[in-house]
Amino acid sequence: MNWVVYVVVMITIVSFLGWGKPGKIIGLFFVSGLAVGSLYALGGIGMVVLYRATGVLNFANGAIGAAGVMVAWQLGQWGVWGPATWAACILVALVLSLGYGRLIAPRLAWREPVVKAVATLGFALVILGIVSFLWIDDPRRFSLPTDKTGVYILGLRVTVTRLIAFGASIGIVVGIYFYLGRTQIGLQMRALANDRDLSALIGIPILRIETIAWGISGVIAGFTGLMFGDLIRLEPSVITFMVIPSIAAAVCGRLDNLALVLIGGLSMGVIESLLTLSPVLKGVRPIAPFVIAALVLLWFQRGTRLTFDGKDQA
Repeated sequence: MNWVVYVVVMITIVSFLGWGKPGKIIGLFFVSGLAVGSLYALGGIGMVVLYRATGVLNFANGAIGAAGVMVAWQLGQWGVWGPATWAACILVALVLSLGYGRLIAPRLAWREPVVKAVATLGFALVILGIVSFLWIDDPRRFSLPTDKTGVYILGLRVTVTRLIAFGASIGIVVGIYFYLGRTQIGLQMRALANDRDLSALIGIPILRIETIAWGISGVIAGFTGLMFGDLIRLEPSVITFMVIPSIAAAVCGRLDNLALVLIGGLSMGVIESLLTLSPVLKGVRPIAPFVIAALVLLWFQRGTRLTFDGKDQA
């Protein structure tokens, strides 16, 4: 029933926003929205993986990706070989994520979730401040070789970069799903997310498992920043606040279901892109992800009521 409602709602929204527009124009904005939505989904996936393993909602994801792609851009300006600059982006994001995960996060392990989240927000502001100090706010462009190559799908030219972003979001969801469900480390991550104290009592190496989770999150953040700097805009503050729609995508999956995070991110990207076609509604684009996330949560909570002891009952 949920899938039927989703399909009907999406068809209705696309039809409404594209009413009276040429099919090719709608297709262009739809494909562009899928590419951007893939980045929202990737950001949300990285946050969910980390949250499931450590209980930390990482607001620094966007800033970590921004730092990585700015390093890649600078190396490119110095004439460094392209693949080396891309690897540097991932490496910088990995180092920043692991640095926080090993040095700061363990000291907050027993604090409330809100304290952990606010701490990552402070880390994001520190990174953004350093990046803004090193690179002044000038127009820049970061491009990948795949921007020059494209394929035609239903008469529309789609760059390979967009296909990579879309394919990576699906591939990462499938890979992490099997990793969490079929490997020993994945099972330990799930156990740690359910009960940290009990996991420590039964001998699960908490620090090691959390380090792996922070590493996965950092790699995803670096890749997302790389794609975002190419497809959207190479500006540290813009990439840093990419975390906002990523949070909304993660909320669509209730910080647990990776498939719903993917679908939520893609849907947000498509709707946000198609809103550009409406002279009246294009002004609500910035809040569209949160409206979608709120509606999804209300839909999943239908038929329940909140009691005074904090439990939902049917």
